[in-house]
Amino acid sequence: MLLPCLEDNRVEAGCDEVGRGCLCGPVVAAAVILPSDFANEWVNDSKIIRKTERVALVHEIKKEALSWSVAEACVQEIDRINILNASFLAMERAVLGLKQRPDHLLIDGNRFKSALDIPYTCVIKGDGKMASIAAASILAKVYRDGLMEEYAKTYPGYGWEKNAGYPTRAHRQAIRELGVTPLHRKSFQLLPRQMDLGF
Repeated sequence: MLLPCLEDNRVEAGCDEVGRGCLCGPVVAAAVILPSDFANEWVNDSKIIRKTERVALVHEIKKEALSWSVAEACVQEIDRINILNASFLAMERAVLGLKQRPDHLLIDGNRFKSALDIPYTCVIKGDGKMASIAAASILAKVYRDGLMEEYAKTYPGYGWEKNAGYPTRAHRQAIRELGVTPLHRKSFQLLPRQMDLGF
């Protein structure tokens, strides 16, 4: 069972993002405030939970959470300010979307920056340690996976319904054969450097 909070008697919001390593689509972040007595043995790092379990947990998290929010930074923002800053921006937006203001943020990873006046603690591999961060990772991943499945209907052939935009061999082969879509991140190395995509 993951830890329910880092410090008692304060309102903590766990924050995490998904999609940083993808070749296309937005980076998505979530923020979740859980009650201090929250306990669910299935809530864990979204990457190690099966899809059907993640989807089921979304309903449980939303029902039990004191507040939750999902936000994104778009492809154009990623290309303009880089993926790391876009990840921070998405997390900041998720926090601002909470209906309850947290006293403290628990950020998955080793660094964070924002214009928020809320203190924070970075927790390395936090989605496997803190329940609120794990809950945020689940909400963000299920939301983004669903988004990429919808995008796959508009841009078929890239396998986004299966790879969610990550750089699989099949995805890169599709880029080579079909070209680049408006949802591809132009600031990323979409193909090996010797392949010229014309931008």
